[in-house]
Amino acid sequence: MLEKPLLVINGVGFALSFLLTMLRRSLSFRLKLLRHAMSPPSSTSPKEPKNIVIVGASIAGYTAARTIAQYLLPDSEYRVVVVEPRDHFHFTWVLPRFCVVEGHEHKAFIPYGGYLPAGALEAEGGKVAWIKDRVAAVSREGARLESTGQEIPYEFLVVATGSGAADALPSRVPASDKARGMELLREMQRRIRESKDLVVVGGGAAGVELATDAKSKYPEKRVVLVHSRDAVMHRFGPKLQDAAMDGMKTLGIEVITGDRVVSEDKEKGIAVLKSGREIVCDYLVNCTGQRPDSRLIAQLSPAAISESGHILTKPTLQIQDDALPNVYACGDVSETNTTHPNSRSAMRQATIVAYNVISATEGKEPKETYVPHWMDGVIKLTLGLDKSVANVGDGKTEFVIPSKEKDVALMSAGAWHKLGAKPFVDDESEFLSKIRSKI
Repeated sequence: MLEKPLLVINGVGFALSFLLTMLRRSLSFRLKLLRHAMSPPSSTSPKEPKNIVIVGASIAGYTAARTIAQYLLPDSEYRVVVVEPRDHFHFTWVLPRFCVVEGHEHKAFIPYGGYLPAGALEAEGGKVAWIKDRVAAVSREGARLESTGQEIPYEFLVVATGSGAADALPSRVPASDKARGMELLREMQRRIRESKDLVVVGGGAAGVELATDAKSKYPEKRVVLVHSRDAVMHRFGPKLQDAAMDGMKTLGIEVITGDRVVSEDKEKGIAVLKSGREIVCDYLVNCTGQRPDSRLIAQLSPAAISESGHILTKPTLQIQDDALPNVYACGDVSETNTTHPNSRSAMRQATIVAYNVISATEGKEPKETYVPHWMDGVIKLTLGLDKSVANVGDGKTEFVIPSKEKDVALMSAGAWHKLGAKPFVDDESEFLSKIRSKI
């Protein structure tokens, strides 16, 4: 009987500890700023800035950039260089919903820049340079840009390339510009709307959410979900598995577990399962797992790549290569033994990386460590347009909290606020002008 109260107490304790740690770091930096202001100004001539290169600006890379820029001293010889090919931040949590529901797709693309400290992108005195490009390769000294071949030298490298780079909707948007991304979302909306026999492959969160949204919006449509494991949401506890299954059955979704789609015959309009069963299908959506984009470190340090393709890291989130103590990884691309990686764990990891990089710029050994916690894995799963369940569990104790959803756009507005953007006002030209002048 005490399991749930103890779990809640543990969660509250973790949250308080996290807040106290953030407060301690903030006070420490304020004292550092005060000492810096009281010390005599340096008379040395300006030097070429030393680069802290961050590859990728999804939530991990973006948070690392924000935190490092926030805690660099005003006259620091270091600057942050972000390399990111996309022109907007992709709010991936809402993608399954916006693959079905029309008229909200623009809300998945949040303008960059507002999450950074004020003035960070200014040409004079700003601590962040932003390059809209991809990194083709990294060496021990620099990162080579894909479009120009330019080599960006670095003192520290943070790899936050995430997962699902080669994947498609509904998990990731396979486009670098907002216009193309919105076009792809609208195309999927159209195909789902016009389909009569929709087959969804994969019973993880994306598959369950897309299937239940589609059936909720179009109740006359036949929706079949196929999952290779014996239970949907198999990475989570039995209570969430049961809640997901109950939600789908209530809507009338046909769920096939323990089988997989091996081929699709579009001419015949069927999907063929491994068991030999054939399912009528005029549109198939693949919602299977994502792959970590670890190719840069695989080239630089092959031994630092796990069997799953993740980057092996130390507790300090330096990669597991003692010859490269200045290279870090965080977010979905890193192997941190996080049970259910998501934005919370990515942001915590990014903060650890940022503080360790700051310490290293001051000649100190990195001491901050990332310890996974079950609170990082709390999940909210939608089960149709107006229902959801939150799942809380530490692997031993688990409970689900059902709720009603009133906002069809889910938490889009909150995400825009969190990332320093006014919902849903997009002035991309301002950000682009700043990064061009900065470069």
